[in-house]
Formats: sequence, structure tokens, C-alpha cells
Amino acid sequence: MTQTVAFQGRPGAYSDLACRTALPAWRTLPCATFEATIDAVRDGAAACAMLPCENSLAGRVPDIHALLPESGLCVIGEHFQRVEHCLLAPRGATLAGLRRAHSHAVALGQVRRVLKELSLTPVIEADTAGSAEMVASWNNPEDCAIASALAAEIFGLDILRRNVEDAAHNTTRFYIAAGSPAAYGPEVPHLMTTFVFRVRNVPAALYKALGGFATNGVNMTKLESYMLHGHFTATQFLCDVEGHPEQPPLRRALEELEFFSRECRILGVYPAAKFRLEQSGVAD
Repeated sequence: MTQTVAFQGRPGAYSDLACRTALPAWRTLPCATFEATIDAVRDGAAACAMLPCENSLAGRVPDIHALLPESGLCVIGEHFQRVEHCLLAPRGATLAGLRRAHSHAVALGQVRRVLKELSLTPVIEADTAGSAEMVASWNNPEDCAIASALAAEIFGLDILRRNVEDAAHNTTRFYIAAGSPAAYGPEVPHLMTTFVFRVRNVPAALYKALGGFATNGVNMTKLESYMLHGHFTATQFLCDVEGHPEQPPLRRALEELEFFSRECRILGVYPAAKFRLEQSGVAD
């Protein structure tokens, strides 16, 4: 388990790249599903998991919002990974000879310009790294993959063009989750707190529940709602806020939230990522 981080996907996936970027000295453990990734931590095969929660283009990752609160894991960190799509092809292939581009549906939707420019037929596959692996095995100069530079290195493909994504800001945010919470005191600067809550099914419950964050000057950076167990009246909210639960402003806000909520549960307290601080104009 020591210094092993689990991720969902094939070797060379963007989650694999996120693991290697955030924890460069650690061994990465690929898992077939998000459930298997979480189980790897619970079973002791990995010390932590790299779980994607949202992308600047594609939005939230629904599976994580549903799985993380019930996983028993704690959020101990966050990582922002720039998604830099590359056009990968077998050795000797040329741009002019390409006919088909293979990748995940979301990735193909993010590279429309290069597909149009090169008149490539998009072919949807299960994931980006798996597409690179297939293109390498076919060794057909007419087939290419849209995947990471890491996938090119792993599967022995040429990078015919880098940064083919349509939007330069394409970035995925990850939660780093472990079996035990991180030990950060309220005196530590630039902390984030992630928690889930359910409000009572009464008029203006959400408005009243969130009022304490405004009156106490707590910055809420994320608020996502999703249905529980298929019931339209059972909605759970996942939140990220700045601060530590023991700091007076956030403590008062959470006390007010709990008054109007059926449940409020903290999933983790962790340092804000350098990427977040830079975007906020805060010196690290």
C-alpha cells in the first residue's frame, strides 16, 4: 500500500497523468471502475485514490458525487490537471494519411477543430488511453488516437500534433481521497472543506440553510445537488468552501446549516491546490 495511488482507467489515462503529476514518487494503480478505485483504498491495495470530480468543459463527474459520500473515504487533497490532448499515431504515419480518430466521446467533442481540419472520422471508444492502446496494436497508419502524451510514451506511438484541444482552459479537478482524514488545524492558511448535507423538505429550506455562509463571509466555491435513491424529494448537496470547520466564521455557518438540515457530514479538510490559489491571486 505504501506510496501507491489508485485511479480509474487504463495506464496513460489523464487520471494516471494526474497521479504522476501530483505524486511523482508514487506508484500508480489502474482500476477498471470508480468503485474498484475506492475499494483499492479500503482494501489496503492503495494509500489513496485520485478521483475526478469536475471538468471545466464537461462539468461534474456524476459517479463521484454519488460514490464518494458513501465510500467511507476522506478527502485529503485536491489536484487540477490540465487536459492536453495529443494526436497519436503509429510510427511512420503522417497527418495526410490519417482517416479515423479514436477516443472517448467527451475527448472527441473537445477536438472538433482538428477533426474538421484533417477530415477525420471520429470513432467513439471507451476511453482515451484504451484508444491509444488499440491504435498501437492495429499499427494502421490511417488510424490515430486522441489521448495524452503519457499514453504515447506507454504504447509507443508518435505524437503528430500536441494540444489539439479546442479550449486552452480544459482542466479537470480531482479529489485525493484516503481512508483517514488529514490532520490540519484551524491555524493553517488556505484550507478547503468538503461536506455533504440534506435539507428538510420545507419551503425555502435551502435558502435558509445557506444564509449562514453569506452572513459569516464564507466563500462557497462549489454547490452540487443530486437525487438520492431515485426519490425526487431526497436531494443531497455536495459543497466545497474555503476555511476550516473550527474557524469561527465557518463554524457559525455550519451550525446554522445543521439547524435547517436533516444531515450534514464533513468529507475532508485539505489545503487548497496551488492552481486554485494562483487563479484567486493568492500567493502560495
